[in-house]
Amino acid sequence: MTPTWDPLISLDDSVLLIIDVQDRLYPTIRDNEPLLDNLVKLIKCARIIDLPIILTEQHNLGPTHAEIIREAGDIPPVTKLEFNCFGSPEFRRRLAAMNRGTLVVAGIETHICVAQTALSGVARHRIHVVADATSSRSLNDKELALARLRRAGVIITSLEMLIYELLQKAGTDVFRQVLTLVK
Repeated sequence: MTPTWDPLISLDDSVLLIIDVQDRLYPTIRDNEPLLDNLVKLIKCARIIDLPIILTEQHNLGPTHAEIIREAGDIPPVTKLEFNCFGSPEFRRRLAAMNRGTLVVAGIETHICVAQTALSGVARHRIHVVADATSSRSLNDKELALARLRRAGVIITSLEMLIYELLQKAGTDVFRQVLTLVK
């Protein structure tokens, strides 16, 4: 079946959501070092191409990882009690203020906060989950979550696929800046 909408992501309609990459949770996450590398690349790319960013923190899990904060700069995280970001009034307020219909979702844990947010949002937004920029304590939980999300209509993508879709073309100064992140 052919989608009625453009299956490629649009920079003008997107926002990057980094979920709960926090000091107390991060050490327990499988493949956390490559995950952090990809999250940093994703944030650096977002800064270069002017993709808005929302950060979240789960209440009582400590601050967001220092490398994420360093790259994100002056963006204050949304602190939430809910696993599903859409359950947070502050998250909904920030997202509404951006007036964008596509969420690029990354962070932890894939099978809890990432999955609940994506499943909740897919009825009202286009959701792209960056598979190699998310993880869980168990890789089995991550894979089950990604399969469930795909069945629910969430677009599962990779960091590199996403970057090249957002860039749309080679040969620009922005392309050359972002290229250093993926090569």
